[in-house]
Amino acid sequence: MHAVDLPPRPPRPPALHPILVRLTGLSVVVALATLGCRQFPTSRPSNDMERQGREIFRYDTFGDEQFWTDTARLHEVVLRDVPPLTALGLGLKVDMDRLNLAKFLIHNPFGTWGTKELLRENAVVGVKATFDKDGHMTRIGVTCALCHSTVDNALLPGIGHRLDGWPNRDLKIGRILAMLPIYTDAQKTVLRSWPTGTYDPRFNFDGKSTPLTLPPAHGLADVKNETYTAEGPISYWNAYVAVTQMHGHGNFNDDRLGVHIVQEPDMVTGKLPALRAYQHSIPVPPTPGAFYDAGAASRGKTVFDANCASCHVDGRLTDNNNGVLHAASETGMDSTYAARTTQKRYRTTPLRALWQHAPYFHDGSAKTLDDVVDHYVRVRSLQLSGRQRRDLVQYLKSL
Repeated sequence: MHAVDLPPRPPRPPALHPILVRLTGLSVVVALATLGCRQFPTSRPSNDMERQGREIFRYDTFGDEQFWTDTARLHEVVLRDVPPLTALGLGLKVDMDRLNLAKFLIHNPFGTWGTKELLRENAVVGVKATFDKDGHMTRIGVTCALCHSTVDNALLPGIGHRLDGWPNRDLKIGRILAMLPIYTDAQKTVLRSWPTGTYDPRFNFDGKSTPLTLPPAHGLADVKNETYTAEGPISYWNAYVAVTQMHGHGNFNDDRLGVHIVQEPDMVTGKLPALRAYQHSIPVPPTPGAFYDAGAASRGKTVFDANCASCHVDGRLTDNNNGVLHAASETGMDSTYAARTTQKRYRTTPLRALWQHAPYFHDGSAKTLDDVVDHYVRVRSLQLSGRQRRDLVQYLKSL
């Protein structure tokens, strides 16, 4: 274990104290007024297995502190270079239901002491820190929620009620990784090039870079294969990410990839059933009625059924449940990422909550749903009028 001695706390400017006092009072009032106001329903586990899975999803690091602390030195970077405003600028989220605003504001919210306080309160979504009796941060790790949860911004941008299963499309993962001393200058240049809300889950194996948009982790109960290339069910991917990407302490084996990792104790495998149960329990968030035109969406469904439903089949909206995969050329996709995987093809994405997680396609190449429709009109030579295109977009927004 490595304790980090914090630098002396900087003196507080004379005028700052009364401002903080007023801000503290205002923030507490705002927080009390908004605590019961949720724009979207929270996930509600219905049994012990799902409740256990929620704890794993939100707070379990699988022992990855060994990597992020001892090897990557993330705790040192956080305490040196990441005050709260920088953290929010990097796309990290704060769970207001775990936030003691008064205590946070007293601890210099403009310096890294504020970040330390947020971590002490376990309020930074997907990041978990451990402190010794003297208040020094000794360990830091990450959880599934870092990439697959966000907040509703109920208090301020980046600060609100937790939304599990929503992809954090504001997260600048490459920028965060590039702050760590374990990467070479050449690697850091690549990492900084990753667009916001993307991550390459094979970069640490082959050194290539084709970052993927972070996918949603909700609405998966009826989907057999959750990854873009359908390499396995959700527990396969959970194990892959937990062990090979989060660097958790567990086992992962796949002969197709030539990856064989065995670690004792295994802190991953026994938790996969509960984690899956919770993820399967997270429903698709409903589309706000004001976000789309219901009449146009009704017409758009007719357009969709005539032009898109051969691949986006039945209620699951994917033919992959029937074992179907598609060559990149069939849909005009970039094949670079598929070529790095075991399947070499892409599955049909089950369309869910499209209104809230632009950009689209595995590589984020379609910035809007209009771009999605224009892409398929071009690639599949669809004969759609301007009105039909607009109606189809409204239907996609309603899913």
